[in-house]
Amino acid sequence: MIADRIKALRESRGLTQSELARMLNVSRSSINAWEIGISAPSTSHLKELSDIFKVSSDHILEIKTTATINAEGLSDEDIEMVIKLVAYLRKKNQGQAGHN
Repeated sequence: MIADRIKALRESRGLTQSELARMLNVSRSSINAWEIGISAPSTSHLKELSDIFKVSSDHILEIKTTATINAEGLSDEDIEMVIKLVAYLRKKNQGQAGHN
């Protein structure tokens, strides 16, 4: 939920609701309402939150993004190699995540 993400980002930076409210020029009760899911930040406040926390708005909104690769000029064999490399890296990264 957006509410949980905003609270986690704020706490990870060691900010109080009042401090974040001052940074955004909103009331502390607005921050509280965002964090408990009663309301959500406007698009302009979402942009400011992204800037403050140095994350994308997609991260705050928990929107999963996908990347695309332009395969123009690659042979079918090249494309197959890229697919295998991606699968290898996913497997490798999942194994590392289990060791953290």
